[in-house]
Amino acid sequence: MSIIYVLIPIAMLFVLIAIGIFFWAVKSEQFDDLDRQSVSILFDEDEKPTPKANDNESTPS
Repeated sequence: MSIIYVLIPIAMLFVLIAIGIFFWAVKSEQFDDLDRQSVSILFDEDEKPTPKANDNESTPS
């Protein structure tokens, strides 16, 4: 029964830490734009084509 006197404060400490981390995340704007990251995986980024070394020589003048 004496273990309950140890476990309850430890559980309360974990809850306080979790609440602190949650409020830190809200304050540092971690939850501002939830849709952009979930949709960005669906679209490819526009990649710039790499220029070829002989690109200038092959074009007729």
